[in-house]
Amino acid sequence: MKVEIQPDVRETAARLGADVPYALKAVAGLLADDPDMGRPSGLPGMLTVTVNGDMFDDCPDLSVGYLREPDRIEIRFLEALPSPGISADAPDQEQGQEQRRDEYPSDGVVGAAATVREVADAWRRITGWLKQHAPDSYAALRAGASPASIAALEEDLGIPIPVELRTLWMLTGGDDGADGWGCLPGNRALMNLDAVAARYRLKTDAQTQQDVLNAGRPEEERITVWEATRIPVIALGPADHTMGLYLDAATGYLGFFSREVETPGDVLDTLVTYLEETADMLEAPALAARDKPGLIGGTLIWLSSINPAHEERWQPLSG
Repeated sequence: MKVEIQPDVRETAARLGADVPYALKAVAGLLADDPDMGRPSGLPGMLTVTVNGDMFDDCPDLSVGYLREPDRIEIRFLEALPSPGISADAPDQEQGQEQRRDEYPSDGVVGAAATVREVADAWRRITGWLKQHAPDSYAALRAGASPASIAALEEDLGIPIPVELRTLWMLTGGDDGADGWGCLPGNRALMNLDAVAARYRLKTDAQTQQDVLNAGRPEEERITVWEATRIPVIALGPADHTMGLYLDAATGYLGFFSREVETPGDVLDTLVTYLEETADMLEAPALAARDKPGLIGGTLIWLSSINPAHEERWQPLSG
């Protein structure tokens, strides 16, 4: 489901608190999966969702109003809910507040909001480091994708896009690479949305062909090339999408994809832990275990897949 946030709502979110935009993105992600999660507002066609601000450092309790249409959702208003005052009736007020919070669709909203904040914080650490130390790599990052383009990709794939991936794409629409190097460990690159759609189609078409062959095989001999819940996310490089990492929308874990038939392997990270570890390695390179970051001029280069011809120019990071 396509979710649109009106510009004035975004402006309101920025004024209400530093973490309010994160909460708003979390709600948008949930509404894309469950458009009817809100309660009637009393206004024709308008539903509301309430968010518990206690789950954020700088966010009041919120009321989010949206218009539900057959093929789209439009978030129309955002307001801070009044905080209860302190008086002789405080126990009753606290009870009323707890009752109000019990009405929240809290498990989903709070969990998604926490994920939004974790992804945004990790990505902000990565891009902050790039901007200061590797400006060429920073300049290669695309601007965030629009909610409409993400919704169009979701419709194309035919599966819900997890909130963590939706959040990352809203922060950046991909990595075009600096001198052919991506900014993620192994010099991998975040795929743009067009590349994601193209690679997904290739893999699902390969599975369709295998399904035809599998029909004549015993069950134990059937081959799985691709699961429909796998979303290609990170490519081997900016110009090489034949290998990389996918995010399994069913499990929330990353895994490897390649040109060949996929085989089960060790469970990797979630997208959140992957981004957090990347940020950790940049900020404390001496402690980096999986890969070693360094620089060639203004470009971030990871040691694990550096071209031998460039090794003399590669400068390890200190710290």
